[in-house]
Amino acid sequence: MKLKEKLEARQLRSLGYSLNEIQKRLSIAKSSVSLWVRDIELTPEQKKELSQKGIQKGVIEQRRTTRLKNESARRQLIIDAANKEIKKISKRELWLIGVMLYWAEGGKTRRGMVRFSNSDPEMIKIMMAFFRKFCNVPEEKFRGYIHIHPHLNHKKAEKHWSSISNIPLSKFYKTYRKMNSSSKNKKDNLPFGTFDVYVLSTELFLKILGWAEGIFESSHNFN
Repeated sequence: MKLKEKLEARQLRSLGYSLNEIQKRLSIAKSSVSLWVRDIELTPEQKKELSQKGIQKGVIEQRRTTRLKNESARRQLIIDAANKEIKKISKRELWLIGVMLYWAEGGKTRRGMVRFSNSDPEMIKIMMAFFRKFCNVPEEKFRGYIHIHPHLNHKKAEKHWSSISNIPLSKFYKTYRKMNSSSKNKKDNLPFGTFDVYVLSTELFLKILGWAEGIFESSHNFN
């Protein structure tokens, strides 16, 4: 038994401290505090003071909750207004979006293959639309590849990404399941891992690079 902590807890309780205050002050379990001080009777004045503290904390918490709700509502108004500014995307706009996303997230070293990697399903959907609707990639040219931690459900991830990309599982490479040392003991923010879309086409790879260069050169004309 932690005799020193027990004596301090009893002394604080006698002075009118709440169980939560004692627990925080001594850094011990609340259950231990409750057990140690359960026979100590508070005076009416002490009970009244604790009751008032509780009310004040409740008011403060309510104000904080209201402030967060108001802030969230204001943020959502901005998001909704910006959302309405986006009309139907044209084929040319899809092309520009796809090229720039590829330049930011796509592979640029393997010249015989197009590779786009991301963990965001919306990004994958946009790029699949770019490949299919603008680049006219034949379905047999697509391949899927998943990177996922070994303790996660890789079968569920494979079904997830197949649904997102509309690439059949028969066209997936074997899922890569290995824990990165830098990510051990971290929260699983990516339950479905990261998905790579491969397109087996040297010509498309070179076209995308050329498109990107052309966009960069054209952008130099803006003053």
